[in-house]
Amino acid sequence: MKAAFLTGLRTLEVRETLEPQLRGPRDVLLRVGAVGVCGSDIHYYKTGRIGPATVEFPHIVGHECAGTVIATGPESRRFTPGQRVAIDPLVTCGECDQCRQHRSHTCRNQRFLGVPGQLGGSLVEYLVMPEESCYAIPDSMTLEQAVVIEPLSIGLYAQRMSQLEPGARLAILGAGPMGLCTLLACRAAADCTAYVTDLLQERLQLATQLGANWTGSPRAADVVKATRAAEPLGVDFVFECAGEQETVEQGVELLKPGGTLLIVGIPEQDRISFPIHTLRRKELTIKNVRRQNDCIADAIGMVAAGRVNIDPLMTHRFSLAESQAAFDLVAGYRDGVIKALIHVSGS
Repeated sequence: MKAAFLTGLRTLEVRETLEPQLRGPRDVLLRVGAVGVCGSDIHYYKTGRIGPATVEFPHIVGHECAGTVIATGPESRRFTPGQRVAIDPLVTCGECDQCRQHRSHTCRNQRFLGVPGQLGGSLVEYLVMPEESCYAIPDSMTLEQAVVIEPLSIGLYAQRMSQLEPGARLAILGAGPMGLCTLLACRAAADCTAYVTDLLQERLQLATQLGANWTGSPRAADVVKATRAAEPLGVDFVFECAGEQETVEQGVELLKPGGTLLIVGIPEQDRISFPIHTLRRKELTIKNVRRQNDCIADAIGMVAAGRVNIDPLMTHRFSLAESQAAFDLVAGYRDGVIKALIHVSGS
């Protein structure tokens, strides 16, 4: 089968490799239809690492994916060939203290698609996953939409962690796919007022289209001052979705006393600092959002029911042979890209 290998920094090559085989009794063999290019993939592409996870070349990246069931193990009861599925890229042990406490996303023995030292990525023609990582999608949902279910589930999990209620004031700092998915989840959950910032005007325009009440760019104005002018007491929640020191500091300034900062973005650097005296005087809560936890099925339901419209997020499409171009586009924030999709099987 064909797969896109990261063979060096900023270098992707499509090569032939062995097709995966069913091994576990509840494994599912999938023909991958499409893969989304995620910001974490770009970290590996540009720097070869995220924290201690360091790429050893060649390495297959990619984890946002959807596909069609080709075959199943003898004990699989949930799927039959021909079914289309969204994929949770996380494989857990199901036995550690975290799994037993319903925290599978922090499983101590987890393996995740595309993470060095764990699992190969999804930029492949065929993929084997345990049936627990596969979720059937309705006939009304496209495979492209199913790809975006994974980032939407993270936005949904971030929203649930905030426990926002109707009337809440919130800021989303960073309007890339993750910030926009968080915006969609928050707007679907409650009648709230959302302030969204980003450096790129195209992303701010889309944020307005998706329900932001106000948008602003730090390149054009002091976004903290502008938001505080509208919300002099501060906002209840800040979702930091850019992974930058600057936006972390902005979030602390924007929050009211007793507010909550949710860190959703993945920083490239290993350390982020906080203005501790502002933090303690306001008695702020900091929550780290680790992927998602048990939100995939609900995200599918939200899209299927029309409660959120994820279609505007999908801006660019490529073939597997064009994987390098897709990654270059996303890494360079070019051409108004939000979510680039790579069609693997031509579906």
